[in-house]
Amino acid sequence: MKRPNGLLLLLPLVLSLACSKSEAPPPPAKTKAQRDSAVANSGLPGAEGVAAAMKVADSAKARQARIDSAGKP
Repeated sequence: MKRPNGLLLLLPLVLSLACSKSEAPPPPAKTKAQRDSAVANSGLPGAEGVAAAMKVADSAKARQARIDSAGKP
């Protein structure tokens, strides 16, 4: 009778280690602002447009906060 090949014996061990759960928790999900900021600070094409859009959105948010606070006694 033929002896089992060494590779055939190692295959279940390798597969079980590959499919085991990781001990480290997954990294926290980034917010949309964090992702946009990372793109804006990168050298990717269109990064300047993302930075400009973020600046406009921040200005609009600050303006709306000023308008909201002006009506409060």
